[in-house]
Amino acid sequence: MTQNGIHHVTAIAGPARRNFDFYTRALGLRFVKKTVNFDDPGTYHFYYGDETGRPGSILTFFPWEHASPGQLGVGETFETAFRIPEGSIGYWAHRLLDKGVVHETPRRSFGETVLAFRDPDGMRLALVGVPGAEAEPGWSGGEVPVEHAIRGFHGVTLLLRDAGPTQAILTDVFGFAEDAREDAAIRLKAGDTAFGGLVDLRVGGGFPRGRQGAGSVHHVAFRAADDPTQEDMVRRLAENHRITTTEQRDRNYFRSVYFREPGGVLFEIATDVPGFAWDEPVASLGQALKLPAGLEAHRARIEEVLPALA
Repeated sequence: MTQNGIHHVTAIAGPARRNFDFYTRALGLRFVKKTVNFDDPGTYHFYYGDETGRPGSILTFFPWEHASPGQLGVGETFETAFRIPEGSIGYWAHRLLDKGVVHETPRRSFGETVLAFRDPDGMRLALVGVPGAEAEPGWSGGEVPVEHAIRGFHGVTLLLRDAGPTQAILTDVFGFAEDAREDAAIRLKAGDTAFGGLVDLRVGGGFPRGRQGAGSVHHVAFRAADDPTQEDMVRRLAENHRITTTEQRDRNYFRSVYFREPGGVLFEIATDVPGFAWDEPVASLGQALKLPAGLEAHRARIEEVLPALA
């Protein structure tokens, strides 16, 4: 069965060491890949996720040491949510306080318990208690006990002036379907996809346009099993929605095309293949700096300018 849903979410951060410490230690995610921004190789590109870096578990960052704070507004990702076992909300509330991370009072949303908080750059995050998530695999090599570990993405919330055109693309191109409505939010679900299978569209007409910066989500990437599937999505965008994408770009671990959806959010279509383990064993993911072939000749200079993580 074709798996739809979110492939990864990419955000902007401030200092690299602070970002690395927060996501690997406070949140206990696995550091799946250490590479560079292919368009700005003096900057890291970090990938965090589960043990093998499955699609639907990957949160990535461009950490710029002196990035100015972003300003949330319409046309942006409002919140990025992770799945945890339903019984782990209490554990996480205490853990976040112990790590000096202020969180909101747990709330109920679409029948689920949600614990919202922000990372050191102000990125809006949430942990969602999901019944049955304890049976899903969790990363056991981090600082969080495996029974409480994050299980991957639950979904994202997009802040839009008008949900209709965005909903049309998510349903027609990416295989989502409306699942529920609550207040000003529409929940879309990608079949039986567990990881990254939800997108909530929140209508916020009173918000100004957002400004990208540290703490902002740069783009949301959706899954395509392979190149032919991606090509079909590109065709649907052009024929049914009059939207063209960029040319395909090889990101080493997936192949991507990009487009700006009608609400203003930057979307990516990323292939599931080849994955994160083609250039290093699963056991040692994230330990070495990985560069694309075209940058290997400049490795010494790149390593010299990248900030230390330890």
